[in-house]
Amino acid sequence: MAKVSSEYGVTPASEIEAWDDEADVLVVGLGAAGSCAAIEAREAGASVLVLERASGGGGLTASAAGHLYLGGGTRVQKSVGVKDTVDDMVAYLMAVTPEPDEAKIRLYCEQSVAHFDWLVERGVPFEDSYHREKNVVQMTDECLIESGNEAAWPFSEMARPAARGHKVAMEGEAGGAKLIEKLVDHATKIGVDIEVDCAVRSLIRDGDRIVGVGYRCSEGDRVAGARRGVILAAGQFGMNPEMVQRYCKDLSDERIEKQGSTFDDGAGHQLGEAAGGVLDHMDGNLVTSPFYPPEKLIHGILVNKMGERFVNEDSYHSKSSIRCLAQPGGEAYLIADDSFYERPLFQWQELVDAWDDVASMERDLGMPEGSLQATLAAYNENAEKGRDPTFHKAAKWLKALDHPPYAALDMSVGRANYVGFPLGGLRVTVDGRVLREDGSTIAGLYAAGGCASNIAQDGLGYSSGTCIGESTFFGRRAGAHAAGR
Repeated sequence: MAKVSSEYGVTPASEIEAWDDEADVLVVGLGAAGSCAAIEAREAGASVLVLERASGGGGLTASAAGHLYLGGGTRVQKSVGVKDTVDDMVAYLMAVTPEPDEAKIRLYCEQSVAHFDWLVERGVPFEDSYHREKNVVQMTDECLIESGNEAAWPFSEMARPAARGHKVAMEGEAGGAKLIEKLVDHATKIGVDIEVDCAVRSLIRDGDRIVGVGYRCSEGDRVAGARRGVILAAGQFGMNPEMVQRYCKDLSDERIEKQGSTFDDGAGHQLGEAAGGVLDHMDGNLVTSPFYPPEKLIHGILVNKMGERFVNEDSYHSKSSIRCLAQPGGEAYLIADDSFYERPLFQWQELVDAWDDVASMERDLGMPEGSLQATLAAYNENAEKGRDPTFHKAAKWLKALDHPPYAALDMSVGRANYVGFPLGGLRVTVDGRVLREDGSTIAGLYAAGGCASNIAQDGLGYSSGTCIGESTFFGRRAGAHAAGR
């Protein structure tokens, strides 16, 4: 029995006397990416072994609401009358992605409808329904939702807006768990071998090729050979404080709760890097403290401690939240009046107080004298004309705030609840092959999901469903390529 290192690294094949197990394709992790990679490889005729560190499949996806960012004319979009094209979807994703890979984005969009159908054929349920309110997550089993910045400036001028967030048909936030359940069930039925409570610690290399892994399980240290390829699908790194501090300074703030599964410690990142892979967009993260629903709160304005606006309030909740964090001292407030104020559904923020006049509110919030009064006066004047020349908030959300009393919701970091997770990962080809700095591929090594960098790169341009969408799609491509399809 081989001795497996306690540190993530690479072991020469010459040190391995015999494999404890062997398969054509080895998949590390059984979340959205890993399950889809395993299914695609098995359906291509390869034998597949999945090694999952937890006691069952899931990863972060299992605790998510289960949105997938898909479009270009899916069954659901057509059923509810949402017009969408591949070109519009490409234009939008190119616009919101900091360093877009056009080949990846175009392929993802061109095959989006087929990918939706692939999921349905493997048991993942979607209702032909449309949640038309601006929301963070629909608490019903409705499917389609506008899940990003599609209708917000400037992106609304770059591509025709279309709802593309497809939520798995489960009420509330159980859609991700249902997705994993269906994918793992299908993988099991078609003959994918799954071993749980197995912590992969090393990649095994023969010359320039990755040919297996070393892992720890209840039986002790073991090694498994991969005749065709190893696919890293081990999730993100939000539960590794050292990696968060090193790569993702914004997320390292202890006042921001990290989202992730217990084992989202960057195992795949570290294994891939040890083999010579390059990490991309490691400073990217999604951070949010949504102040809506109810959507009527979008009529309010977000201001900093200087009494100044800093974002169009109809932006996707991660964009507006990240802009809040960037204000002096991380201090921000949502200002509303009596005509539309209502407690936020998720109650992540506290109501500071209510005031009969703006001057008193300004004083009590510690803003410079006259600052908030001037901001609100200018905003109200323009709102009456249906315009927002500074931040271009959509006309449907413009409303003069002139019905006292006035309320302030505290959006400040450390007082409001903020949560987030990192988005960076290994640089990969469109087929998930891990790349070196010089652009060459590491033979036999693939990555997908949270430990690969594909479309989702930062929270300012993020749309809900991008992570699960790209994890399932590029996971499939990695599985197919590793299997030789």
